[in-house]
Amino acid sequence: MSGLNKLIIGFIAVYILRLIISLSMGIMPQDAYYYFYSEHLALSYFDHPPMIAYFIKLFTSVLGSSDIVVKLTDFMVTLMSYLSFFYLGKIFIPKERLQNAMLLYGSTILLTVLSMNTTPDVPLILFWTLSLITLYKSVFEDKLLYWIISGVLIGLAFDSKYTALFLIIGLICFLILSKKYRHFLFSKELFLMLVFFALAVSPIFIWNINNDWISFKFQSSERADSIMQFKIKWNYFFGNIATQFILLLPVLFVGVVTILFKHIKKVVTKWKLPSDRVLFLLSFSAPIILFFFAISLIYWVKLNWMMPAYVSAIILVTIYLKQKWVKHQIIVSLVLHVLLLAQVLFYIVPIHSDDTWYGWKKLKTEVETLKTEYPDHFIFSRDGYKTTAVLNFYLDEKIYARNVIGEHALQYSIIDNDLKHLDGKSALFIDSDKKVKHINKSGKTPKVLVEHFDKIIELDPILIKDKKGKTQRKFYVYECTNYRSPE
Repeated sequence: MSGLNKLIIGFIAVYILRLIISLSMGIMPQDAYYYFYSEHLALSYFDHPPMIAYFIKLFTSVLGSSDIVVKLTDFMVTLMSYLSFFYLGKIFIPKERLQNAMLLYGSTILLTVLSMNTTPDVPLILFWTLSLITLYKSVFEDKLLYWIISGVLIGLAFDSKYTALFLIIGLICFLILSKKYRHFLFSKELFLMLVFFALAVSPIFIWNINNDWISFKFQSSERADSIMQFKIKWNYFFGNIATQFILLLPVLFVGVVTILFKHIKKVVTKWKLPSDRVLFLLSFSAPIILFFFAISLIYWVKLNWMMPAYVSAIILVTIYLKQKWVKHQIIVSLVLHVLLLAQVLFYIVPIHSDDTWYGWKKLKTEVETLKTEYPDHFIFSRDGYKTTAVLNFYLDEKIYARNVIGEHALQYSIIDNDLKHLDGKSALFIDSDKKVKHINKSGKTPKVLVEHFDKIIELDPILIKDKKGKTQRKFYVYECTNYRSPE
């Protein structure tokens, strides 16, 4: 068996493991939250654009509503992104190296994250990749139709996540730096692309206009305040390096950093620009990577924010990378995916966070039992959106969020902006204890409840135990009577 065939078999094993991991996990809070989006279809939402909700609605309408279908949505859309990457790679890489690009990209933890956890990045990467294909044809083949299609696809990427603006930034950077194609900067083609982009994103702006621009404010104001404080935090910077290292795996991460550094160094020190084709790839990777690495010095950059940059960066790296390094990438990927599957199936390392797949179905069963004892009580939680989202997904009745006690609850505050219909009712407050230091009651009354209820009684906590009887997750439970909604 040839070395290439061994690599392909290893890659197929990685993809099978990825599918098993995804379908074995059960619902994650993010899955449940964006499923809640899909139950309330709108032009946009408080914290993100609407595209992820549309994909979930499409799949669940055809295949039914279940955690497996939600997971399958992520897996299939990400598979579509991967196939689009193949078409993009064909444009830049000779046939004998294209397989390397597919193996490198396909073995990343990046694709695994997208395949198993619902986020706006899932459709973003699909439309980002498609946009790069049509943008290349727009510029290099000078076809007006592709400029129009590019405007629509970039708009759909923006309808997925606001970071799609880097597609326009990347295009402008390329046109400024390229002597041959600089004439497109003030052309009718670019203007037409922007017109169709504006049409494609108009639903988001209509929604924001009708909702006091709250989505744009949410995405910018809090982060801008933190960034403006300008306090260097090296732990954020090295934390970002660590997460990107894991996301790409060692071979690709080192390759991306090395290739970008060499090209940027040539541009800065010698003003030596690469060929237009290489410059095109750089323009859609370097700006976003440099921007977020700079931001990570003063603000925590989430692991998924830089994902789009790697689509073109991986193609660029493949141009220079020898096949022996692909072998190392596949081996590391196989080992990590086996370990990840073991973690999903056996929960070897406890996760002290609500961002986990573990224990939610058991919580659902316990809450159903609790509800039979308190049938007239409504249920709410206040851990952002997580417990509310998962219980909403699993239970037949409506579960409320932290806006019950006057705190903003993201999209839940938009859907339930008036809670006066709950006045006078009793409630069950479910509060996650992430650290699980003991299995007893807290012995304390949460101050946030006092203003909105007459009487608060702590009940026995809900304990989520593993097969060995060890408590892995814990939820405090409070009975609250005579609710008063926020004024």
